[in-house]
Amino acid sequence: MSIHYKVKKVKISLMAKRIKEEKIRVEIQEQYAPLLSMPEVRYKLYYGGRAGGKSYGFADALLVLARQGKLLVACVREVQNSIKDSVYKLLKDRAEYWGFDDFRFYEDRIENLLTGSRFIFKGLQDNNAQNIKSLEGVDICWIEEGQSISKKSWEILDPTIRKPGAQIWISMNRELENDPIWVALARNPNEDVYVQKVNYTDNLYCPPEMKKIAERMKAENYEQWLHVWAGEPVQEGDTKLIGYPEVYRALETKIENSATVDLPLIIGVDVARFGDDKTAVARRVGRKAYKIKTYAKLNVVQVANMVVGIIHDEHPAIVNIDVGGVGGGVVDILYDRGYGSVVRAVNFGEAAQEQEKYCNRRAEMWGRLKEWLTAELPVSLVDCEGLSEDLTAPNKSYDRLGRLLLEKKEEIKKRLGRSTDVGDALALTFAERFYPSSLVHRQYDEAEYVDDNVYTG
Repeated sequence: MSIHYKVKKVKISLMAKRIKEEKIRVEIQEQYAPLLSMPEVRYKLYYGGRAGGKSYGFADALLVLARQGKLLVACVREVQNSIKDSVYKLLKDRAEYWGFDDFRFYEDRIENLLTGSRFIFKGLQDNNAQNIKSLEGVDICWIEEGQSISKKSWEILDPTIRKPGAQIWISMNRELENDPIWVALARNPNEDVYVQKVNYTDNLYCPPEMKKIAERMKAENYEQWLHVWAGEPVQEGDTKLIGYPEVYRALETKIENSATVDLPLIIGVDVARFGDDKTAVARRVGRKAYKIKTYAKLNVVQVANMVVGIIHDEHPAIVNIDVGGVGGGVVDILYDRGYGSVVRAVNFGEAAQEQEKYCNRRAEMWGRLKEWLTAELPVSLVDCEGLSEDLTAPNKSYDRLGRLLLEKKEEIKKRLGRSTDVGDALALTFAERFYPSSLVHRQYDEAEYVDDNVYTG
């Protein structure tokens, strides 16, 4: 289960005992609370940009846990030429900061006199299963700079951490879209993986000077800011249809409901095709997309029932449903129940409405989504698990007539590890270029989705 929550700016307090039974109050930011709980989750991956406080959060959590019971903690990285390359000094500094005088610091390890806990430090490069056998009894393995871990190192390390209940913690600033650990754990996470993004804007203790530096880069070089400070990977090449800058600007933009009061609600529903796909529902009113959700393991009747509930509760003007795969069954049920005036069947593979610009309907809807994100007036997106990755996943090309063609869904799924369900649902809200005049405020005739009037209401 992958959980991408917005970080709350509050603190939690933990009581840690001194060796003389004197109590020390340790403050740990709430986004790091899962490090101290959720024992059933094997992998805990934290990522983000510079100054997010990940290393401090991990160090403090490990020190507290090491004083509560006997643990063997391995702090590993891809390359460690000496102990100076590790988090040894950070752990020492944090123990001294909190007044933990029950730790002893040796040349190659850290030990706790109260519980017998021990911290060891290793580099993984050029290691093999035989000479990292000492990690087999590890309770917690902290992988620092996870973006640097090679595929080979990960494939050796993961099965080596085999003690029942053992956990692997990863802190990383993403480098590339295909960082091996990201691909292995976070690209298509299961219930054994917890993923949390933390940036400088979430860090209560981020120095004002660092915030100024970050905001200066944001103003001067937005794409570089996205990578360095917002924790997004570097996009490779110029083949992407939609880039991270367009998505992030929309995520940062807030549009009041009053600006959309006279505009129709358009809903896109991408129905899950296979067992690991999810049914996704996206809502859009003019320049504002919101309440984007995914649902796992729903059959066609359950999806149809859900859509009926949405129609009755939210009164959408149009519900566009992808009829590829099993989506046709959902549409048949809804038509049979009398919802044909609201429900529209959309086939991603059929001919585009604007055939001179797009190769098929899928390219057309995604192309309109791209235009919406890059229009002069700002648009607003609400974050949803997988949204940024979905929207930036498709590569573009052009046929011999210069028409937009998108990378095949099968190729994207092979590369991404899952389908772009959320992105497809949002694209479905652009199935029609024009709103029928009966659906919009009477002062507009053909209210084109890129028309300023539709944006402002």
